[in-house]
Amino acid sequence: MKLTVRQPSASQDAKHYTTERLRSEYLIETIFEKDEAVFTYSHFDRIIAGGVMPVEKTVELVGCKELASDTFLERREMGVINIGGRGTIIVDDNEYHLKQYDGLYVGMGAKKLLLSSEDPSNPAKFYINTCPAHKTYPNVLIDIDKANKRPLGTPETCNKRVINQYIHPAVMQSCQLCMGMTQLAPGSNWNSMPCHTHERRMEVYFYFDLKDNNIVFHMMGEPKETRHLVMHNEQAVISPSWSIHTGVGTSNYTFIWGMCGENQDFDDMDNLDPMDLL
Repeated sequence: MKLTVRQPSASQDAKHYTTERLRSEYLIETIFEKDEAVFTYSHFDRIIAGGVMPVEKTVELVGCKELASDTFLERREMGVINIGGRGTIIVDDNEYHLKQYDGLYVGMGAKKLLLSSEDPSNPAKFYINTCPAHKTYPNVLIDIDKANKRPLGTPETCNKRVINQYIHPAVMQSCQLCMGMTQLAPGSNWNSMPCHTHERRMEVYFYFDLKDNNIVFHMMGEPKETRHLVMHNEQAVISPSWSIHTGVGTSNYTFIWGMCGENQDFDDMDNLDPMDLL
């Protein structure tokens, strides 16, 4: 398992960052490596984001020095969304089969975590978020058809999209982790505009389904000090609670969002008028 630790940063400092510094602080360039678990541990609410792409062997998630635990989920809960081929996750004595876009919630305290693909030529790509937990809730397999769907936006504003809520109070119970997937319709390329902040939660965005040479400009920073990061396919970005989070692509795309912090109220946000952004 590869795990990189990122320290938190203050908004007052971030507005002075160069492009290189912005990318080193917030961009997660590599999510998937063959037969490896690749994670980034952010001290913003202690979220861990990353991916597992088992091809020729089964990948096991275990404890490590950074977690100071014998097992990976000794004090954590975990959400998984599979964006690749069919795969299997074994959690202790239970076996879960995930097709593309299916999700899985794993409660705190699970000891054995084994991830594998059914077809090495079309491997599973398990995108994972995990955060500290204080109580164990039951594991839940969330089929894409069972996700809570919230259609938003219009073609006229280039942001017609469907928000699929997986780990969310409308679907199931967790300690603090919320996780879902937003799919933009063809011809739409803006997400979360008008944008917002939510001081009570941080967020990680994982962008994928970008075809050919298309990119996403992910917007961040304070409302009066906006910045941007250029994102490629299958890259993620850490969005602090003080930052706006929105983005625009050169085509439509899909992204997975994961949140943790003080509450799980999806609509608890401070909306911003686009005319107030600088």
